[in-house]
Amino acid sequence: TLITLICLLVSYPAAYFIHQSRHAASWLLVMIIPTWMNLLLKTYAFIGIFSHDGLINKILIALNIPSQSILFTAPAFIFVAAYIYIPFMLLPIYNSMKDIPNQLFFAAQDLGANTFTVIRKVLLPLTAEGVKTGIQVTFIPALSLFMITRLIAGNKVINIGTAIEEQFLVIQNFGMGSTIALFLVLFMALVMILTRSKHKGGASK
Repeated sequence: TLITLICLLVSYPAAYFIHQSRHAASWLLVMIIPTWMNLLLKTYAFIGIFSHDGLINKILIALNIPSQSILFTAPAFIFVAAYIYIPFMLLPIYNSMKDIPNQLFFAAQDLGANTFTVIRKVLLPLTAEGVKTGIQVTFIPALSLFMITRLIAGNKVINIGTAIEEQFLVIQNFGMGSTIALFLVLFMALVMILTRSKHKGGASK
């Protein structure tokens, strides 16, 4: 949930910035290129950055600040997971924004609406479907992360993915592992139902 929230808080203003930019295609390419890289390679890159002799600690030492233990912490895991999933949140939100004419915002302002009201009454309703899609493609995979969890957080973070892995491969309690996996599938189905898109007539897509 926290990872999805961070992705949403970063992606929504970023998508709006790209929508208003004259170089939208270039910014989108910058956001998409990291998704072409293998997930394991990106994870190991962050291990190098967060390690005791990594880039961040070298910068801290250069600034006469004591080095910090960043790797194998919950904040490091949240940062890496959010970094990986932000493009998948941003793209559907941008896709829902790109066809909104700026004249709608100008018209609302001419009628006396301030910036907050324009965002709340005009922008958010028109981009709600993009937000729902972004939640689907980030929240559901984030539930079952285990490779990033093990490599970045060690044993400091436990999620559903690592719980299933532990039950099957470590404890070998296949019944409990299957139960957790079934719960994950049912929870994913619930999220899909709650965030499904609807036609104007009310029928689900």
